[in-house]
Amino acid sequence: MQKGVIVVKIGGSTLGNHDTTLEDLVELQKQDMSLVVVHGGGKVTSEWLARMGIPTSFVEGLRVTNAETLKVAAATLGGLVNKELVVAIQSMGGKAVGLSGCDGNLFRASVKRPELGYVGEIVAVDTTLLNLLLNGGYMPVVAPISFGSIEGQTMLLNINGDTAAGEIAAALAAEKLVFLTDVDGIHDRSGKVIPRLNPAEARNMADSGIASGGMIPKIEASLRALTTTRVVHIIDGRTSHALLDDIGGQAQKTKSGGTTIVAE
Repeated sequence: MQKGVIVVKIGGSTLGNHDTTLEDLVELQKQDMSLVVVHGGGKVTSEWLARMGIPTSFVEGLRVTNAETLKVAAATLGGLVNKELVVAIQSMGGKAVGLSGCDGNLFRASVKRPELGYVGEIVAVDTTLLNLLLNGGYMPVVAPISFGSIEGQTMLLNINGDTAAGEIAAALAAEKLVFLTDVDGIHDRSGKVIPRLNPAEARNMADSGIASGGMIPKIEASLRALTTTRVVHIIDGRTSHALLDDIGGQAQKTKSGGTTIVAE
């Protein structure tokens, strides 16, 4: 099993303004850190669906995915977004390989809820390919597309990127999982960022409704990761060099302090 891996989930505004994030990833790789990147790209998918005149809707933050929507999601996430990130990392001197959850049987999934269509829930993770790439000095860049069996047929399935990151971190027993997002952490009822939570407190934030929207899958993914991972950090990816500061232990001294969830 690969040791000392840091899993980084990039999404939200970090995909539209990810210059320092990618620089940070390359710098950390040059410092011999083992990194796995999981990316989102829902905004890009929505833009392409609109261009093609395909309506889109969401249920509890998850995109309802019919057959046509699935094709666009697979093309944008597994193709355009994934390869643009890989090329950008390599242009800065990094070593990266783009893949999706379909490659090397990385993810197996089942249909999450019938009303969501082709949206998957991960049921198994095979880290063989990730370990091969990491041992070879490469940074895997993972798109959140999976596959599963539906009525006896093997089908592509769209999965949540936060969930994918949590499952990878758990399967690799990662040293740390970092969510780079477009908010500055988990907020309490008064709107203040909570700097530190344990798993029970994080669960209560989700169950009580204090945390809502896109923070819910991040909390769920964090709790999954913490079954084997020591710490999860949710930070503001819009802050310059937020990732480098975080991994370097300086985040609490910067604007990217965020929320840390630590296993008990």
